[in-house]
Amino acid sequence: MLETYKTILEGGCGEITEKKSRFIATVRPVKTEEEALAFLEEMKKKYWDARHNCFVYSVGSNREYTRCSDDGEPSGTAGRPMLDVILGEDIYNVAVVVTRYFGGVLLGTGGLVRAYSRAVQEGLAASRIIEKKKGICLRVTTDYTGVGKLQYIAGERSLPVLNSEYTDRVILELLIPFQDVDEVQKAITESTNGRAKMEKDREMYFAVLDGEVLTFEE
Repeated sequence: MLETYKTILEGGCGEITEKKSRFIATVRPVKTEEEALAFLEEMKKKYWDARHNCFVYSVGSNREYTRCSDDGEPSGTAGRPMLDVILGEDIYNVAVVVTRYFGGVLLGTGGLVRAYSRAVQEGLAASRIIEKKKGICLRVTTDYTGVGKLQYIAGERSLPVLNSEYTDRVILELLIPFQDVDEVQKAITESTNGRAKMEKDREMYFAVLDGEVLTFEE
């Protein structure tokens, strides 16, 4: 599993016109190759009257399922340039279909490459892209004298508190970036003189968007 990667939170749609040809780029987040292929079929049905529905998708932490298609355009003028944009932006688990309505003017090889590349860029610009980071939910149990110290550590390091329980003791669930877990555990142990009990509850991915922490179970 990747410790951090860019992906699509919400897909978007971008459009450009080049010498009277319309290029409509639709972007969708996908988790499996089956989802990508279903999305492709959905776009083909939606734009059934278009000359071309070229596509690219890349799924998996090692890009295990990556394909692209020119869909009738001259070889190498659509699918590969679209893939190059995705790879250049380093985005994972994404599918893009660029629909072309032919405008009657031939664009030439270079013109097609530029048009399909630019269409994907417009589609990505209309989407919400996030950076997911691998994290650990650390369940920390302490007495009331240790709460302030835990809150200080969480605030100092900008660690989100996922949940809290206040009974005869206090339980805080802290979301910690994967690479910082040992360091945070050490800080908690030192600040509470070893009285806090810590348990690695579960792994998850998280992202920060507009100051809000989003969590993802994967």
